[in-house]
Amino acid sequence: MFDDVRQAFRDLLRSTPPSGDARRSIVAQMRETLVQARMGLDDLRKGVEETQGRLKRERLELETVRRRKQLAVGINDGETVAVAERYEKQHTERIALLERKLETQEAERAMVEREVGEMNAEFKLAAKGGTPGVSAGSPASGATDGADAATAAVDEALDDNAGLRDELDGLARARRRADAESTADEKLAALKRRMGK
Repeated sequence: MFDDVRQAFRDLLRSTPPSGDARRSIVAQMRETLVQARMGLDDLRKGVEETQGRLKRERLELETVRRRKQLAVGINDGETVAVAERYEKQHTERIALLERKLETQEAERAMVEREVGEMNAEFKLAAKGGTPGVSAGSPASGATDGADAATAAVDEALDDNAGLRDELDGLARARRRADAESTADEKLAALKRRMGK
């Protein structure tokens, strides 16, 4: 999804005229595209947090299984030891998989944070009437120090453009509300199914 947003932003950069109504229209489209990019970045951050949570739970489960296995060994309960060993193997495999997934998600998040920082810098320049360059992956100034610098650039650009920050906040609130309503609807439907209605 983010690749499409990034490409749309670059296309808008290429077609930005020097002045006039057409330029204002393209700058407005750039702003909308930037909002989509920020939402995509928020989704990536949420995905990282979810994977971290799942990884933490798997590690706790593995600790519990190992503790139970040790207790079963202590009382010579071979059947419980065998079951514990099976679960220990399953949790170990899941942990290894989640660690690889988390590493990939974190790398993708850092890359997208840099790119959103670049897009913000280019939008800011275009909004002020400058001629932004198309950055095909080359880091803009201020975004070369990694994800922290990119996030700082994003926040600085948003501070300079209160309307964009308000729009982003409004979209985030609307999405959270829609997610909560959807979750509530799903839980209600599941409850009705269990009650036979």
